[in-house]
Amino acid sequence: MTKLQKIFLGVFLLLLAGMVYMEATKPPPVSWFPSYNNQDEIPLGTVVLYDVLEQNFNENLTEIDRPPYEVLQDTTLQGTYLFINNSIGFDEAELDKLYQWTEKGNTVFISANSMGNTLLDTLQVETQTNYLTSNIKSEPLLNLTHKKLATQKPYHIKRNFTIKTFSKIDTLNQTVLGFSEVFNDQKNIQDSLPNFIKAPVGKGSFYLHLQPEAFSNYFLLTENYATYTKNALSYLPKDQQLLWDKEYKTGKHINVSPLHILLGNKYLKWAYYTVLIGVLLFVLFEGKRKQRHIPIVEPPKNRTYEYTRTISGMYLDKKDYHSVAKKQIVLFFEYIRIQLRTPTEQQNSRFFTAVAGKTGNTIEDTKKLFTFIDKVNNQHDTSKEELQKLYNDIQVFKTKANGKP
Repeated sequence: MTKLQKIFLGVFLLLLAGMVYMEATKPPPVSWFPSYNNQDEIPLGTVVLYDVLEQNFNENLTEIDRPPYEVLQDTTLQGTYLFINNSIGFDEAELDKLYQWTEKGNTVFISANSMGNTLLDTLQVETQTNYLTSNIKSEPLLNLTHKKLATQKPYHIKRNFTIKTFSKIDTLNQTVLGFSEVFNDQKNIQDSLPNFIKAPVGKGSFYLHLQPEAFSNYFLLTENYATYTKNALSYLPKDQQLLWDKEYKTGKHINVSPLHILLGNKYLKWAYYTVLIGVLLFVLFEGKRKQRHIPIVEPPKNRTYEYTRTISGMYLDKKDYHSVAKKQIVLFFEYIRIQLRTPTEQQNSRFFTAVAGKTGNTIEDTKKLFTFIDKVNNQHDTSKEELQKLYNDIQVFKTKANGKP
């Protein structure tokens, strides 16, 4: 690697290290997830609102982490049920329970962008989405209708949020409490776009609000916008218990631990305890180690030597010395190919030099041995003395090779 290449490599590594450091130390991006959970401090969480409600309602504030259908089985329960989320969708059975509960003199306050057709049809209202054709952004402007609660300058949420208003209400029975408008350059607001209404039901009331962002951490911590939220909630009865819904929350914290699910069911819980007790009893009475006789397995014996001796004996008994000599030559050539890693196809001066160098024998001794091998290999008959000489010469040659440092 040249000096210039080293410089380029060093600069590249420094830039890479700098990028990694910047990526690791930069703050995480702000999450605009519509949680509305009272434990989340993100912009669209409701931890600030819940703290304010705790200060005002004290012991009358109760968290509800079950569906309204289960909660309202208690016929003695009274108060205000508060729902805040980007979307609220009651089924018919659940809405029927809420409706009957409200008729008894209780209050339901709902703030959501989407409330579901079941609720809207029951209260005979319709909603619409507002936007400006000249601008892709839709920043809400909010205000209340009551003279003591309204402000001269509307509250401007400087974020691109969905803006819903009521396009149809029962004007004879329902009351408009607030308006909403898409922000434009003039910052005015029309009184024909209600987004906050009161719908009487029997002795109680439904309060429907279509901009839940007005109850988020982001809105409450922006300038003096908390006044709007406080005034919107001022319609709630102060002497009633306030039920804070945690079931209809997009950011609901769910315990998905398998043990939590297991112990949450009575039958699964006792089955789990039964298994634990059974395992404990097994450990106490059957857990003692029992030593069994381990049979001795003899390893398979290597019979190659006996087999070789038997085959050799057969040739020697027949006095077929030539076949034995050829077998020795084949094994010796295999030794050269495998142990010395030298091909034996061509036996020339390069071959002799390579074999001599790898075994420690002289080139003359190497040539002499292979000349004799070539003679034995090409003749038709081999005497006992020639076989003995071939064996001795090969052994001497291999001994020098094995003793080579």
